[in-house]
Amino acid sequence: MKIYSFPRGGLQYDDPTAPFKADVEDAFLPPLSVVVLENSFMKAYPIVSVGDHVREGMLIGRASGVSGVNVHAAVPGKVIRKVSWRDTDDLENSAFVIKMEGAFERLGRREEIYQWKGVSSYDLQRIFYDHGIVEMESPERPLSEMVSANRKKDKITLVVRCVFDDPWLAADYALCKTRMNAVVEGAGIVAKACVKTSQIIFAVSHREKDLGLSLLSAAQKLEIPSSLVLTGSRYPQRNNRELELTLRAYGKKENVDLGSVLILGPAVLAAAYDAVVHNKPVLERFVAVGGSAIKKPRIMRVRIGTQIGEVIEQCEGFVNKLEQVITGSPLSGREVKYLDEPVGKSCYAIVAMTKSQVSAHKPQNCINCGECSAVCPVGLDPQHIFKQLKTFAVENVSVTGCHGCGCCKIVCPSSLSLSETILEKKLEASIG
Repeated sequence: MKIYSFPRGGLQYDDPTAPFKADVEDAFLPPLSVVVLENSFMKAYPIVSVGDHVREGMLIGRASGVSGVNVHAAVPGKVIRKVSWRDTDDLENSAFVIKMEGAFERLGRREEIYQWKGVSSYDLQRIFYDHGIVEMESPERPLSEMVSANRKKDKITLVVRCVFDDPWLAADYALCKTRMNAVVEGAGIVAKACVKTSQIIFAVSHREKDLGLSLLSAAQKLEIPSSLVLTGSRYPQRNNRELELTLRAYGKKENVDLGSVLILGPAVLAAAYDAVVHNKPVLERFVAVGGSAIKKPRIMRVRIGTQIGEVIEQCEGFVNKLEQVITGSPLSGREVKYLDEPVGKSCYAIVAMTKSQVSAHKPQNCINCGECSAVCPVGLDPQHIFKQLKTFAVENVSVTGCHGCGCCKIVCPSSLSLSETILEKKLEASIG
């Protein structure tokens, strides 16, 4: 099969401190669960109070605003307090702390199965909304909102993104292997919700061709019309812009009309399946845990609300002095300020790094090598923008094209904070 890729920039990215694509281990259930009600992605109004008892999967926060998401208790127990903190971006977060107690209604019990093929597209969308299903990665866009936006379009191609250009996507790979039928059937459910979906494409990086063939075979058994496209594996192939460029090249070459493209990862599709088929909100997710400071990297099935420090303890703690913790990939993830911050729906990786991993050496002056320009997939000159931002006000510098992939950061021999500075100024410009 032909391999399709985006036209310019990018790089091959590897990290030996990431966990291997191995079996998934179940994390311990958290004695204290921190369930976020408000963060930089969403806001929910609490509908329970401190002192109330909650059930596993019970709605405890109702969506607020256009991008709001319903919030559910991942464990049964008693709400013992409400907490708040500011993250590394100085944004306010608030959460309920639930002390686990009482019986689980789902864990260890046979799940009910609901037939979905007779359910209307609007009812499917309502189920996504009620169960708080989101994109399962930053910026946690509600699936119901994405479906609504695509329903207005004339022709839609649903793309199942199984592109592994970053070793910190090991948890998504494990999810595809472990819950393949849920991912595939979830794609069929979302396709129906969008009404005008003409085809489903499994976009799989070429090094995982066998996984792609297995996904295609599973779709055929479930009688879900679909096809397989093998992509390149250089980073940032999985970014929406680069992946759509790749698929447009495929469509032109194979004379396939894609129409509008809706790209979703395996985690959100499995969550959509659970919501519709098992009437279950997002209670857990697969998380890759590693980094140079972690004693035993592994992939874990973690309950939402488990504190990050507890997850690290189950990897036998730190082997070296901790310098920084990131949720998500080190290239584009979010720094964790406190180890008692919780695992959220968008947390696909926890990276605990030593000082040597955070920076091989202190930032130096730019040597004008041009490496950052060579790898930028959107054709920017990061070093030039960086220098302008140090001299001029942000409104006088064009920063709109950067989507934060971090390629420039990796290759810079002077360890300049290129992508971080550009994204920070881009955020300032949008707020201003």
